[in-house]
Amino acid sequence: MLPYEIRIGLRYTRAQRRNHFISFISVTSMAGIALGVMALIVVMSVMNGFQEELRARILGVASHMEITGGNGQLADWRGLAEQVATHPEVRGMAPFVASQGLLVMGSDTKGALVRGLLPEEEAKVADFAEHMHSGALTDLRAGEFGIILGADLARALGLFVGDKVALIAPQGVVTPAGLLPRIRQFTLVGTFRMGMHEYDAGLALVHLQDAQRLYRMGDSVSGLRVKLADMDRAPWVLRELARSLHGDYYLSDWTMSHASFFQAVQIEKRMMFIILTLIVAVAAFNIVSTLVMAVTDKQADIAILRTLGASPSGIMVIFMIQGSLIGIIGTLAGVVSGVLLAVNVEKLVPMIERALGMDLFPADVYYISELPSRVDWGDVTTVGTVALLLAFLATLYPSWRAARVQPAEALRYE
Repeated sequence: MLPYEIRIGLRYTRAQRRNHFISFISVTSMAGIALGVMALIVVMSVMNGFQEELRARILGVASHMEITGGNGQLADWRGLAEQVATHPEVRGMAPFVASQGLLVMGSDTKGALVRGLLPEEEAKVADFAEHMHSGALTDLRAGEFGIILGADLARALGLFVGDKVALIAPQGVVTPAGLLPRIRQFTLVGTFRMGMHEYDAGLALVHLQDAQRLYRMGDSVSGLRVKLADMDRAPWVLRELARSLHGDYYLSDWTMSHASFFQAVQIEKRMMFIILTLIVAVAAFNIVSTLVMAVTDKQADIAILRTLGASPSGIMVIFMIQGSLIGIIGTLAGVVSGVLLAVNVEKLVPMIERALGMDLFPADVYYISELPSRVDWGDVTTVGTVALLLAFLATLYPSWRAARVQPAEALRYE
């Protein structure tokens, strides 16, 4: 059988109150807690999804780790690859040439990052093959001077597969007439769409040997891209390789080259958690108001319970249960609605965009053009725990006041 404190606390919560204003504030408190919890879960899920999607798209083009030469070139990259391959956490490697270039099509000119690669090796470290919009990565063949562009870059130049485009290298050629730029005509053999405007509008892929000829690098490359078994261990692997490699190399990993993106998302996530927790705190203050008025309304009942032998701590428990139940119901409603909304937010945003007739996430402003979401049950547990804790703390002062009610004073005018 339940203790009398719990039974009376549950009865006070269920009972039809004479003061309907108290009931209204109770419902408002539940709704406020539910709204705050729901908003927290949705926002944190979107932050998690954004961070995960951003990382996946960046690393789909970049790599877990890059090793470049001290002077910007690697002459014996094959020997370096053999050294790196001995590390147990290395899963793939690919050489690359990286430089700037100017693409010219008629009167249209666009700057781009030009990357020379080996198609058969690139699949080991990047995901271009999964994001090809037209053509295939294997269409890049040595000596044929084919080029693959980001879909937005190709559209900006008005290019279609099979069209010719001139690529101007920044390094010039000294002639009797002066310094002339090096120009080579390439054929568009494909386009890719990573879903990230930075790459879709500014990256061009060519065969490694064609890039070496254009930039006059001989058999050298800019560096070696490395894929690891666990990308989160990249900083530790980098330090281990730095100690074991013999030669003048510069090593960097994805946490160094894109640290600002992920730090910004993490800081924003923490700040949004703090700001939205204030919604739950405001609802918790409503619980204080509800219980203070409930204590005033139930002073006669409290006095009778005290005369029947109820202890002050027992009176405290009664009203703590009443307030905590408001918090529990509000938190459960917020968790359920928040998880449901977070799971379906990717479907709801396009519906809202169609209804409003506007693009809420334009690709040229945001790094990704859609709203991803990933529910982290650790975050859900944290949000629920914080909401319940605030609701519990809100019950302490009114319950303490109820425990201090003197039976004689309360019954004097009854």
